[in-house]
Amino acid sequence: MAKEAKPAEGEEQAAPKKGKKLLIIIVAVVLVLVLAGGGAAFMLLKKGDDHGEDEDAVETTKAKKKEKKGKEAHPVFVSLDPFTVNLVPEAGDQYLQVALSVEFEDPTGEAALKAHMPKIRNNVTLLLSGKKASELVSREGKEKLADELLEAVNDVLEPPKKNKKGEKIREEGPAKAVLFTSFIIQ
Repeated sequence: MAKEAKPAEGEEQAAPKKGKKLLIIIVAVVLVLVLAGGGAAFMLLKKGDDHGEDEDAVETTKAKKKEKKGKEAHPVFVSLDPFTVNLVPEAGDQYLQVALSVEFEDPTGEAALKAHMPKIRNNVTLLLSGKKASELVSREGKEKLADELLEAVNDVLEPPKKNKKGEKIREEGPAKAVLFTSFIIQ
């Protein structure tokens, strides 16, 4: 019987050795799979980011090509709250109430306008209150005022550069036009 007991003990010892080897192999396979999956995920995410940058570059190129072809994007119009000012007196007190819209080609112009709104409202109010009713009655007077308002808005949004003599170098600003939506003189 002693002989029978020894082979049973040998089988028990052989089984744990196989179990340990099998456990090590399983752990190694799992680690390899996890590392391979992590690497694959990293590469896919990295390619996705690169692809997004390529799409941005392609869209920018397409936009430039459209501009070259003469196809313009739809303009963005931003309405300002109405302005009411006293005009320079000619024959008693006179008032001007005007509502404006500013035209931008670039949609980011609206955000810039809103960010600088207090300064723009101040400059527009000062400009309007320095006018006489007789200057604003004619169509030419209104067109000249629109040009002056456009310059005032663009000066705030994109301050003009000066040359060596101190003269302003006028470049086209982000705002393309100032439009009157209401114009009342009393």
